[in-house]
Amino acid sequence: MEMLIALFITPLATMAENPEFVLEVVIGGLLSGVMYSLVALGFVLIFKASGVFNFAQGTMVLFAALTFVGMIERGVPIWGAFVIAAAVMVLLAIAIERLMLHPLVNQ
Repeated sequence: MEMLIALFITPLATMAENPEFVLEVVIGGLLSGVMYSLVALGFVLIFKASGVFNFAQGTMVLFAALTFVGMIERGVPIWGAFVIAAAVMVLLAIAIERLMLHPLVNQ
């Protein structure tokens, strides 16, 4: 009986004592789900457009996130960091397409 109380009742009591933490966890979970769905949508769009499953797209998303966090740590406002990270990703995508993918067309 004590085990059932520890598994089911105690967490509910803890959540009732700290609703801010519950809200923070729910929002964090929703944002993680949105990120996963956007990455999955990117995989599907690339696959449908080119017929090739591109694993590098996940690395590009990670690079964008790290660029965004790095800009925020340097004191750039959030909107400015977003614009800088987006610009860096566009330039990186163009460079990868021109230097690596374009020469491989019809090979």
